[in-house]
Amino acid sequence: MSENANTHIAVLGGGPGGYAAAFKAADMGFKVTLIDKQENPGGVCLFKGCIPSKALLHISKLIFEAEESKDWGIDFGKPKIDLDKVRNWKSKVVNQLTGGLGQLSRMRNVNYVQGTAQFSSSKQLEVATAEGTTQIDYDYCILAAGSRPTRIPSLMIDSEHVMDSTDALELPEIPKKMLVVGGGYIGLELGTVYASLGSKVDVVEMAPKLLMAADQDLVKVLEGNLRHRMDNIMLNTGVTKLEEAKNGIKVHFNGEEAPDKPVTYNKVLFSIGRRPNNENLGLEKTNVKVNDKGFVVVNGQLKTDDDNIYCIGDLAGEPMLAHKAAHEGYTAVDAIAGLDVSFDPHAIPAVVFTDPEIAWAGITEQEAKEQQLRVKVAAFPWAASGRATAEGRNDGLTKVISEERTGRILGIGLVGSGVGEMIAEGVLAIEMAATVDDMAMSIHPHPTLSETMMEAAEMVHGTTTHIFKPKRK
Repeated sequence: MSENANTHIAVLGGGPGGYAAAFKAADMGFKVTLIDKQENPGGVCLFKGCIPSKALLHISKLIFEAEESKDWGIDFGKPKIDLDKVRNWKSKVVNQLTGGLGQLSRMRNVNYVQGTAQFSSSKQLEVATAEGTTQIDYDYCILAAGSRPTRIPSLMIDSEHVMDSTDALELPEIPKKMLVVGGGYIGLELGTVYASLGSKVDVVEMAPKLLMAADQDLVKVLEGNLRHRMDNIMLNTGVTKLEEAKNGIKVHFNGEEAPDKPVTYNKVLFSIGRRPNNENLGLEKTNVKVNDKGFVVVNGQLKTDDDNIYCIGDLAGEPMLAHKAAHEGYTAVDAIAGLDVSFDPHAIPAVVFTDPEIAWAGITEQEAKEQQLRVKVAAFPWAASGRATAEGRNDGLTKVISEERTGRILGIGLVGSGVGEMIAEGVLAIEMAATVDDMAMSIHPHPTLSETMMEAAEMVHGTTTHIFKPKRK
C-alpha cells in the first residue's frame, strides 16, 4: 500500500534534537511531519540512553549514600535488591516521559509517523510503516538520525555474555564478575550502576587515562573513588581476544597493567564510543556529503550541501550530546524560517554522571595549554566548603579558567556531588562574557556548594575567605 503526503518540514529522527526541532517548527506555524521507528518521540536518549541510565544512577547513589551513612551513625544494613522492581522503575520513568512527548506532539498537531525512512530524492522521503509505504514530499528536511554504539568486529562474538550499553541498561542480571571495556563516560556510568548493585567490576582502557577529554585534576578525584568501589582499573591495556567459557567469557589482555593470564567474566560490556547513523538513509540520492569520520557536512546554520536538507545532532558531529542536538534543531528551524542565525556557542557543557560527577564547559586547562593561551587558573577545594563537609562529600574541586589580561571567564571545571546542576552557572558566565570579578561579586547563598564558584573566582586574585595563602615578601 502506498500513499503520498506533503509537509513543509520533515524531521527524520525523533530524538532530543529531532523532536525539539519539530516542536519549535510547529510552534512557529509550519506544517511538520516527524518520523521515528519508536511509538513516541524520545530517541535513544529517552528510550535507551540518558534517561534510563540516570534513573539507575540515582538508585546507585542511594545505595552508596546508605553505605556511607554508617560513618555518621546511621546503619541501614545491606540493601536487598529486587531487580524486577528496579527494571519496572526504570521503565516507568521512560514510559512517562516518552508518553508525555507523544501527547505534546499531538497537541502541537505534529504529524507523527512511526516507521523507518530513506531519501528518494532531495525533496522526498520513502517511509516504511506497519501499514505499508508512504511517500512524503517536503520543502525542507531536518536529518536527525543519531548514533549507535561502536563495535569492534574482530572482538565481538555471538554470546549472551557480551553486551553493549543498550543491552546493559536492560539489566538482564546482576553478574558476579563484570568487565567494562572502555574508560569513557558511558562505561564508567554503567560500571558504577552494576558495582552498586553488587557486581565485582573491572575496567580496561587502552589510553593512559580515564576520560581523556576532561582535565585530569578533576578525573583524579573520580578515579580515586572508582578504585575504591571497583575491583580493578587497568590503563594502557587492551583486550585481544574473547572466548566463550562456562557461564561467561574468557578475556585475554595485553598492555602495561594486563593480568598475567586470561580472566573469566560473567558479562563483558563494550563501551568504546558511538558512531553516526549514516547508512541506509538514501543519502546517495541527495547532494548531502559525509566526511571521513562519518559525519554529515554542515555549515553554521546546519545546512548540508543539499539546499533542502539540514542535519543536526550526533550525525552532524561532535560532541554527541542531547542538549547540543536540541539547540542545533532550534537553529535549523530558525534558518529555514529565514532568520539570520548560526550555531556558534562559546560553551557546550559536558557532564559525567558518576559519583562524584564531573562537569565542564568552555575551554579546559589542558586545551588552554595546548593553544598556548595566557590564562589564570584557580581551583577551590571542597575541603574548605562548609556544605560539602556537612554532607560528607568534601572530595570535590571547583576550577575557574580566565583570560589573564581581561579576567574574562573562558572555562569552568567541576568534580563533586551534584556538579551537573552547578555547571549551568558556568555556561551562562562564559556565554555572557562575564569576568571573574563578576562571579566573585555575585552573592551566592550560604551554605551551598554553589559558593565554591564564587570562591574559586576570588582565588584568581590570590585570596578568598576560606583559604589562607600568605603573601610572598
